[in-house]
Amino acid sequence: MELFTRLRQRFPQLVCLQGFSFSRHTSIGCGGEGAVEARPESAREAAELFAWLKGEGIPHFLLGAGANVLPPDGDYDGVIVRLCRLRGLDCRGEHIVAGAGVTGGALLAFAQAHGVGGFSPFSGIPMTVGGGVAMNAGVRELHFSDVVTGVLAAVGGRTVYLDRAACCFAEKSSLFQEGIAVLAVRIAGRPSAPEDIARASCYFRSRRASLPKGRSMGCVFVNPTGMSAGALIEGCGLKGTRVGGAFVSERHANFILCEGGTPADVASLISLIKERVKERTGVILREEIRRIPQT
Repeated sequence: MELFTRLRQRFPQLVCLQGFSFSRHTSIGCGGEGAVEARPESAREAAELFAWLKGEGIPHFLLGAGANVLPPDGDYDGVIVRLCRLRGLDCRGEHIVAGAGVTGGALLAFAQAHGVGGFSPFSGIPMTVGGGVAMNAGVRELHFSDVVTGVLAAVGGRTVYLDRAACCFAEKSSLFQEGIAVLAVRIAGRPSAPEDIARASCYFRSRRASLPKGRSMGCVFVNPTGMSAGALIEGCGLKGTRVGGAFVSERHANFILCEGGTPADVASLISLIKERVKERTGVILREEIRRIPQT
């Protein structure tokens, strides 16, 4: 209650709610509750909120679609910030400017309606634009780093425009995993007929149909250079390996599925996989997921 009250006193217009269910708002479907959820209405309010939380030493975590995160094992005594109200979309020739809270589906539909192609490989990826940029999400054919030309970010209580080079994109990572929040992004496409965009998007959605069904975080590990994390895990005989209610998918070994398990089950299974792969192959797997820290 004290944290909620402090937040409302400092930001009277901010939409904030007591209690945030990780099991309902993450794709892995487990975890306890966050103390407070905050939903800024504008980029400026978001930047001021992040600066205040940091200055006050209040634990906080920016959550997008919740598709690539592992919640803490228990409750989180802090603020879960969601930018779901930053949903602006604007088309400027071959460029699209999208707020961080725009979903991947909404971005693709908007681009198709305006005849801007080049983003179809993102079809079917569960994400918000902000989360996609922060994680440099994508598939073999395309990542956000290939199309981003600039990002509006929250830095020190201000909104700052960063060009692509400043974003420090790398394989499934970026500058925005280090405490700098994406507020909006400008991406470059190309003129395309809506029917051609629809056809390409259908292809990429159908390709994702072969991925494991159930509660998961998507791929858990980044593919090492020239190798497949899933193949390494499978080669170590780990398909089907279970810890509590978490188990390695029989369909794709880089997926961990959760059936009534806890974040601790998932974390223990991740540790087991990393240890076994290192022991058998010498490869140190790097996690693609982000963990919400324990408070």
